[in-house]
Amino acid sequence: MPAPLSPLAPAPEAVPVPPGGVRTAAAPGAGPLPGAAAAPDAVPRKQLQRHSVRGQVLAALREALISGELRPGEVYSAPALAVRYGVSATPVREAMQLLAGEGAVEVAPNRGFRVAERTHRDLAELAEVRAMLEVPALLRLARTLPAERWEELRPLAAAGVAAAARGDRAGYAEADHAFHHALLALTGNRQLLQVADDLHRRAQGPVPGGPAPRTAELLAAASEHTALLDALMAREDAIVERIAREHLSPARRPH
Repeated sequence: MPAPLSPLAPAPEAVPVPPGGVRTAAAPGAGPLPGAAAAPDAVPRKQLQRHSVRGQVLAALREALISGELRPGEVYSAPALAVRYGVSATPVREAMQLLAGEGAVEVAPNRGFRVAERTHRDLAELAEVRAMLEVPALLRLARTLPAERWEELRPLAAAGVAAAARGDRAGYAEADHAFHHALLALTGNRQLLQVADDLHRRAQGPVPGGPAPRTAELLAAASEHTALLDALMAREDAIVERIAREHLSPARRPH
């Protein structure tokens, strides 16, 4: 039996669905996720709200996957998760389909979604491919970008340190993703950015058979972002390459 997901909201009560509206669920004693309500007379607004609910569910599912609350190898149904989150099954299915496209879950026909099991080999191969893409890109940027462009990324590095200091594993994972996304966005190569984002998402999740990272390990990984920016600003190519490769190594992976 799959381990129950800690509820974000009590079990929902059914509510009427307005004509053409988006089905949501109301939780006793607590409102639905922000943006879950749909106005029956504003079609564009309802569409935006539906995307908002799906986005919030997607973020909550990512957090549960990264923390290990949704366990690798277990199957979870969209209706059961919908009850936990206080929404309808539709945004949960949509979010799970997006996660399936990232390789985080697999479709289990007539049952729901199975959380993907990452092996140490999977993580090592993902780290190798990420290094093949990211390190050369960073070295090219280091030779051309002025220091002030790297300085603009300091707030993203600081966000990672703050999340790590709180011991917030999921928060650090999102900050890490945002930092690497911003780094590679400076190349102006949309295809590289898309591929790198996908690889990064696939590499997230619990380390197979390993304990949850401690706050000190999260802080060590977060501090590498700051050290990398320092090296990039100084145009120290050898240091940039060393920090980037160590940071991407599965042996140093805190999430």
